[in-house]
Amino acid sequence: ALTFTQTHSLSHTHRHTHSHTHSLTQTHSLSHTHALSHTHVHTLSHTQTHTHTLSHTHTVTHTDTPGVTEVLCEACDLLGWKKPTKIQIEAIPVALEGRDVIGLAETGSGKTGAFALPILQCLLASAQRLHSLILTPTRELAFQIAEHFDALGSSIGVKTATPGRLIDHLENTKGFNLRALKYLVMDEADRILNMDFESEVDKILKVIPRDRRTFLFSATMTKKVQKLQRAALQDPVKCTVSSKYATVDKLQQYYIFIPSKYKDCYLVSILNELAGNSFMVFCGTCNNAQRVALLLRNLGITAIPLHGQMSQDYIHRVGRTARAGRSGKSITFVTQYDVELFQRIEALIGKKLPAFPTQEEEVMMLLERVSEAQRFARIEMKESSEKRKRPKADEEEADDREQSSGVRKKIKGGSFRGRAKRGR
Repeated sequence: ALTFTQTHSLSHTHRHTHSHTHSLTQTHSLSHTHALSHTHVHTLSHTQTHTHTLSHTHTVTHTDTPGVTEVLCEACDLLGWKKPTKIQIEAIPVALEGRDVIGLAETGSGKTGAFALPILQCLLASAQRLHSLILTPTRELAFQIAEHFDALGSSIGVKTATPGRLIDHLENTKGFNLRALKYLVMDEADRILNMDFESEVDKILKVIPRDRRTFLFSATMTKKVQKLQRAALQDPVKCTVSSKYATVDKLQQYYIFIPSKYKDCYLVSILNELAGNSFMVFCGTCNNAQRVALLLRNLGITAIPLHGQMSQDYIHRVGRTARAGRSGKSITFVTQYDVELFQRIEALIGKKLPAFPTQEEEVMMLLERVSEAQRFARIEMKESSEKRKRPKADEEEADDREQSSGVRKKIKGGSFRGRAKRGR
């Protein structure tokens, strides 16, 4: 099955934010965001790790979230956070009481605000170096969380890192320690553990103070997360605002049942019909993500392939559909080979998806152009594959030439001729 999603921005934003980003080293970043006014497509393989972007919809006010100070409320107002999210309403008052927190919530639910605001409020009362540590599964997420803290006021005293990077600093950076730590946050704990950081997390827990506050946030409560909870948290309060297979309210979900050989035609037809929006096309393999991107480019549609075989230089941050107060559409392409899988998906999410309306006659009018674009995409992929193989072949050929040259030199002026003379 091929799924693609479309994002609608409810407002056009265009702003510059100059901030100091603190991971374990301090860097500067310039965030430049704007709503896209043209069709822009990202093609991704299912194995691509997704990243998280700053939410613009969760504001904490005195009325909605008791205990948050005026200065932090003003910072939220400046960011345009209009009201607190469910996880923030549940977790912030508990955290401000000094309790450990387990937060179960999906990506895009405002988790960062749920732990950032209590930490910053504590820092306002008593600033110190190495006050709080936020562990994340990826460096990308660590940088984004640091940007959240900077946007709310300051990330001084707050360190964000992956477990592996932190262990490297603990073992190799002279004078670096966490003995004064007051807060530990493990964001996306299920992903941290799934990425085999268990041993690193165990080492970190052994060198930080027992007298601390700990916040653990996860999309799911797996057995590994439960084990981590028992090891790291003391009498925690559980704040649950998600179900295992929940989808966000503003996501409109559809399906299209089509023959497998016409998937590309239907994709191009829908992209044309909904032109002017941003899209993400999810493909089953890295190879198909690359192929679809080339196909769309040959038809004049801007498309960026994102998959695990690409250099990190080409991995761009992309928000997902229906995040941060925006609406979006998700359209799943179901072929004759995907019916059983699609039925299982409907059973898991607990709803029957409506069919997305299409006109078969109009779609098939694109067949000739799409077929030509498919042909060019295949040629480009073949050339790219041959180009990747060529350096190795050229190197082997050069080695053969060098060896042959060496043998000829040896025969002309070396020991072979000398031995021949001595034999006469």
